[in-house]
Amino acid sequence: MSLCLSVVSHGQAGLANLLLDDLNHATHPQQLVLTKNIPEQEAFLTGGLPVKHITNAHPLGFGANHNQAFRYCEEEFFCVANPDIRLTQDPFPTLISCMHEDPSIGVIAPRVINPSGQAEDSARQFPAPAGLLRKALGGHDGRMPLVPGPQNKPIPVDWNAGMFLVFRASAFRSVGGFDDKFHLYYEDVDICARLWKTGWKVAVSPSAVVVHAAQRASRRKPRYMAWHAASMVRFFAKHLWRLPHTTVDRG
Repeated sequence: MSLCLSVVSHGQAGLANLLLDDLNHATHPQQLVLTKNIPEQEAFLTGGLPVKHITNAHPLGFGANHNQAFRYCEEEFFCVANPDIRLTQDPFPTLISCMHEDPSIGVIAPRVINPSGQAEDSARQFPAPAGLLRKALGGHDGRMPLVPGPQNKPIPVDWNAGMFLVFRASAFRSVGGFDDKFHLYYEDVDICARLWKTGWKVAVSPSAVVVHAAQRASRRKPRYMAWHAASMVRFFAKHLWRLPHTTVDRG
């Protein structure tokens, strides 16, 4: 398996070490790029994993961190994973197999569940003002059902959330990686839109599963709310009324 994995820690070595231990019991990536976005004292327990350490002089946003890590990727596939992801099973063979079987898939994600086993809303329809209003009023929130089809084939979706994504490196490179002007939020929506627009598919493999032990308290802080609002405005400025045509079955 020719894969480079990027993990960014924001003072989260304790969480990251749980993921690193899982990786030592899964299919090893050829390269692990581990970025310290802020100073931290706790050691990273990388075990036998081949690792490139990056320590940022100042904090970077989500996209900028992973774009920086991609510079060290010489492998066929590039995975970005949040440090709060846990691997109770090895998702890589299934995801890579899907991409070998369909060369048009530019990025694929597993089904994401929380520690209680409930499905997370990790695959969604592209946002639009009407849909956001509908969600605010308690209507459909845009999440896409991930019902396994025949032979567990991957399901095309509009976009996948960025907590765990496996890109074909050539696809990531072809669209210039993440738009690092999105400091946080919507960079995953944006890159999926750009992949669709340039002929790549975005998909989920329901038969591959990861656990997301989400740390959501920070989202209620004013700084994060401001980042979310700014990213939403940027996304609509780039894509509103110019969203791609996809192969997604909306039922």
